[in-house]
Amino acid sequence: MRALLSVYDKAGLEEFASGLADLGWELVASGNTARALADAGIAHLEVAALTGAPEMLGGRVKTLHPKIHGGILADRAQPQHMADLAAQGIDVIDLVVCNLYPFSSDPSIELIDVGGPTMVRAAAKNHAHVGVVVDPAEYGGVLTELRAAGALSADTRRRLARAAFAHTAAYDAAIVGWFDTAGPGGEATLLPPTVHLALERADVLRYGENPHQSGARYRAAGQPTWWDGVVQRAGTALSYLNLFDADAAWRLVQELGSAGESAVAIIKHANPCGAALAADLAAAYTSALECDPVSAFGGVVALGGPCTAEVARVVAAGPQADVVVAPSWEDDALDILVARRKATRLLEAPPWTGTPLEVRSLGGGFLVQDADRFEAMRSQWQVTTKQAPTAEQWRDIDLAWRVCARTSSNAIVVVGAGQAVGIGAGQQSRVEAAEIAVRKAGPRAVGAAAASDAFFPFRDGLDVLADAGVTAVIQPGGSVRDPDLVAAADEHGIAMVVTGERHFRH
Repeated sequence: MRALLSVYDKAGLEEFASGLADLGWELVASGNTARALADAGIAHLEVAALTGAPEMLGGRVKTLHPKIHGGILADRAQPQHMADLAAQGIDVIDLVVCNLYPFSSDPSIELIDVGGPTMVRAAAKNHAHVGVVVDPAEYGGVLTELRAAGALSADTRRRLARAAFAHTAAYDAAIVGWFDTAGPGGEATLLPPTVHLALERADVLRYGENPHQSGARYRAAGQPTWWDGVVQRAGTALSYLNLFDADAAWRLVQELGSAGESAVAIIKHANPCGAALAADLAAAYTSALECDPVSAFGGVVALGGPCTAEVARVVAAGPQADVVVAPSWEDDALDILVARRKATRLLEAPPWTGTPLEVRSLGGGFLVQDADRFEAMRSQWQVTTKQAPTAEQWRDIDLAWRVCARTSSNAIVVVGAGQAVGIGAGQQSRVEAAEIAVRKAGPRAVGAAAASDAFFPFRDGLDVLADAGVTAVIQPGGSVRDPDLVAAADEHGIAMVVTGERHFRH
């Protein structure tokens, strides 16, 4: 039995190669893999000695030879294949152990592997006769099966072949992505002609959005996300909706971060039902909860700072939370919240990170866009009314705008004194979103600021806010009726700020 070893990742190589040698396998190795085996004192045959051709072109050509690929690709059930091998003096190769250059970690032309993917694909194609191992984590299982049975089963070879094709697919996807993000002049292709997603399963969830649906979390192959750095400190297993809502909450609370102030966001069904800024985290939670304590039940609480015992006591006194996320936890804080409800998931999370492109399904196809972000800075916003916002109103306008951008459209958010007091989300009519927001705000709307995620098509939505006592409004503008809106705002004596940037969220 002959095994060909050519690996970039040398983890576990010495033990695996020794195990094969102890079983009587002949080892063939190339380049640095051969040097590693030599350093370990493991007998092997170098590829150049097998092929009779030296490595050339600085190592670009090592294994691209009929004595390698003939030995891998020969169908043992085809007499003509075996006759061809005999005529050329080629011996079969029964196992290929190969993993590729880590292209994603340091992309460059020289890290585009040619010989490696060719060997991997050849072995995977001929998995009826050849085993292929691309992941060092498989070494132990492969050795165990070889020791027990003397050969790999058909099921194992098929499973390993699938993993091999997934490995090369992810590798090629990474290369295509590099071409898209590093053009000849260093420019990025925003929406390339093809999008190649190679995803690996990171977690299997109890079920999907509903119990009759299956669900799992995936990530781009070889590219950990912020979720992979999450440590669950307590609570039951995370569900599909826990992940979805916690992602929205953690993103928002970090976008709310303000110098000298602490932020808290409370999310229910991926929409904010509370958000606030305050001098300390406990006060921020109390203020965020006051926005809509009924909706906060069973929601996700995102804390913009370490969860201390003091903060935990305040959260524990509030409505039941399904998830609480914080950058760090005191042990006493964990004990307090576990005593309140053992099932609540307590997560310690690194900073939130997104992806350059957002992908969602569309009737058998996909919609793709670059991720939404705040591009129009405050310095670019324009006051369009006679009345300008006060310093306090600017703070509330900014908070309302950020919360509104992460609320399902049509969205209206009312903020007063650093605290969201009314949120109207996901309405077909913008005026109804305004009516919901001011109804939830009640008397807290008086003197407050409001944000609209898109322009007001008519003055009726603005009138609802003004009649409730709102004194400052921020909106993108861009309607043919913008002059009418400015006139209406001046009529009410309120300040209006136009950002020039819409933030629809569907």
